Amino acid sequence: MDGIDNQDKIEKDIWSDAGTTRVPFEVYQSPKIYADELEKIFYGPTWNYVGLECEIPKAGDFRRNFIGEREILLIRKEDGNISVVENRCAHRGAQLCQSLSGNTGTAIMCPYHQWTYTLDGVLTGMPFKRGINGKGGLNPDFDMQNHGLLSLRVETLNGVVFASFDKDVAPLKTYLGNNMEKYFTRIFDGRGLRVVGYERQVIDCNWKLQMENLKDPYHAGILHLFLISFGLFRLDQESKCLVDDSKGHSVLMTAKGTEEGKEDTGGVRIAAPDFTLTDHDLIKPRMEFPDNITLSIQTLFPSIIVQAQCNTLATRHVIPKGPGSHELVWTFFGFEDDDEEMRDLRLRQANLMGSAGYVTLDDAEALEFSQLGLTGLPNGQSAVLEIGGTDCESNDHLVTESLIRGFYMRYRDVMGHESGTK
Repeated sequence: MDGIDNQDKIEKDIWSDAGTTRVPFEVYQSPKIYADELEKIFYGPTWNYVGLECEIPKAGDFRRNFIGEREILLIRKEDGNISVVENRCAHRGAQLCQSLSGNTGTAIMCPYHQWTYTLDGVLTGMPFKRGINGKGGLNPDFDMQNHGLLSLRVETLNGVVFASFDKDVAPLKTYLGNNMEKYFTRIFDGRGLRVVGYERQVIDCNWKLQMENLKDPYHAGILHLFLISFGLFRLDQESKCLVDDSKGHSVLMTAKGTEEGKEDTGGVRIAAPDFTLTDHDLIKPRMEFPDNITLSIQTLFPSIIVQAQCNTLATRHVIPKGPGSHELVWTFFGFEDDDEEMRDLRLRQANLMGSAGYVTLDDAEALEFSQLGLTGLPNGQSAVLEIGGTDCESNDHLVTESLIRGFYMRYRDVMGHESGTK
């Protein structure tokens, strides 16, 4: 017992200091901390992205997804509403649906013993419920109503579906806050959505490093030579980095063509001087929103990113796979009223900006380098997050790590640690 007690004390003492300018490397590799994250964050009072309504247009359509490491089914019910249930039979725990998507008809049936459920998870029957010739079967007092699938709380916003294991979580709009809802509905503005395609990649680093990356404008003007070479992103562009009141959600935005000059960014190396594109129209944004923003990356706590880069629209869903790995699932989308030219442009840009494109490959490699570098270090060493100061506030420049500090402020609050801004 002493060993267990000491281990618990070590884990609690890992981040004993207040503040978010130092992140202990243990939080990226400790199995105990990772297990706590699953319970307190993913299975706790948070809203988690599970898909788009347009992915399940017909009754019985389903799509598999994950919240943390628990597999769920996003299902269109016969009345047109949506349910989200755990993809696990209430009998012996067997996986119910194996395909990533499909149609389950009017009921969900377990392949193992054929226990059958409605599309919202109510148990309706099983073979030999009363046995054979009066022998075997279930006891007469077995309560079918108490043995359905685990059903999650569900809310949608303009075609995007969120779910939570916590029945008492605040309403989705309250969870997002007015500021984040404003920028969320800038993209998801109520028009019908259309899926362009999917990409999936496994990256061998802790899931939080991925969330940091999408909250880190500082790296983008240094690491991504493709963006720099063609002027798609520069640290001196007109920009905003905004956080919500909880500090866990954020959005960073830039406008191409608003550079103030090259005095401060001219030292950043670019790709080979003769590096060019056969078709420059590929990276020329076609303005489709009522502003001049050409890059918008919104991150919602804990693990969803909404990306609008040129005309590439996508959700990126971060699925943890242990302390040292995660899966990143891209859902590229457009709108039902896109013309043929826009549909073609979105598809081509998706290949350019996606997991095997000129930008994200940089991130995946850098993130894996980070995990390799911090793994196995003695306790007490930390990442330093002081670019742009020590606060977690919104600002109008890109040379900052304030959004990452904000993420860890929210993280510490949910995990039960005291936090501050220093």
